[in-house]
Amino acid sequence: MKPPETMRWQGGIEGQLELLDQTLLPGQLQYLCCRDVQAVWDAIRVLSVRGAPAIGLAAAYGVCLGLQTAGDSTQQLRDQLKQDASQLASSRPTAVNLSWALERMQATGNACQLEGDAWREVLLAEARQIHQEDQQMCQQIGQHGASLLTTPTAVLTHCNAGGLATGGEGTALSVLFTAHQQGNLAEVFVGETRPLLQGARLTAWELTQRDIPTTLICDSMAGQVMREGKVQAVVTGADRIAANGDTANKIGTYSLALLARAHQLPFYVAAPSSTFDLALADGQGIPIEERDPAEVTHGFGQATAPQQVKVYNPAFDVTPAALIDAIITEQGIIQPVNQQTVAALLLGSG
Repeated sequence: MKPPETMRWQGGIEGQLELLDQTLLPGQLQYLCCRDVQAVWDAIRVLSVRGAPAIGLAAAYGVCLGLQTAGDSTQQLRDQLKQDASQLASSRPTAVNLSWALERMQATGNACQLEGDAWREVLLAEARQIHQEDQQMCQQIGQHGASLLTTPTAVLTHCNAGGLATGGEGTALSVLFTAHQQGNLAEVFVGETRPLLQGARLTAWELTQRDIPTTLICDSMAGQVMREGKVQAVVTGADRIAANGDTANKIGTYSLALLARAHQLPFYVAAPSSTFDLALADGQGIPIEERDPAEVTHGFGQATAPQQVKVYNPAFDVTPAALIDAIITEQGIIQPVNQQTVAALLLGSG
């Protein structure tokens, strides 16, 4: 069965963006219709669309919505694009793919000398090109990453780095999908991923949709699962990777990397080259989004903590490069992970 699209653009330059509302999964399969920039900003902020590649792609389409009400001169269109890109960039701070996609759209707009609808057509074509490239990127990550799983392997994954987080088959899950097709995926253990349960609600859903053997665990069970030898590797995605390979991903990833090292299990990260922020020397410079305390105290509307308790709710943590055995990209595998190997693959320099 073909999985549902994470997002789709309907129509031409006067069209609309439809997003699979991930806040309703797995109970409801429903699309959210976005007709303006604010609707896309809201969808990114409340996690109706999430995952580093997917929010970048949604933002690229989002600026196309904003251009529908702009004036027709080249300068008016560029000014509107700049304003809308700035607004969309403020929706979430950690995933670098968001700013990467918006900067690419702005570069396209600044280079285009056309006016009116012809200018809008160029920008919509660029957003569609980003979407197509994302699909190809996912496929390539899957092919490269599956080469690390050469025998039937039970894998632990965290949060959601599947088709729901991208415009294609996913990053970490693309590795697992490809390994499954090759007969080298025995089972996937999925951490629930507190506090918003992206592992339980989204990853487990994607895997079971494909009839892949899947076992859901609480995040706190990971160490016991490793100690019992139930998994042989950990594969996660990433939201931003510094020049030295330090990696930001969903909160709890750092703990898994430490556990994997303690149990001598390989820890792999799968992410596209657009997730690297080479302007940051290391992970200390990665901005960490802090979200609403109610996500912890009132999970899905149910009070689970005393009203007066203080809450700390960082959405991401940073895993040091020293704990990462390999980073899987669409260009190839970075192994070992350090500043030199990152530069060698991404910049062609040693």
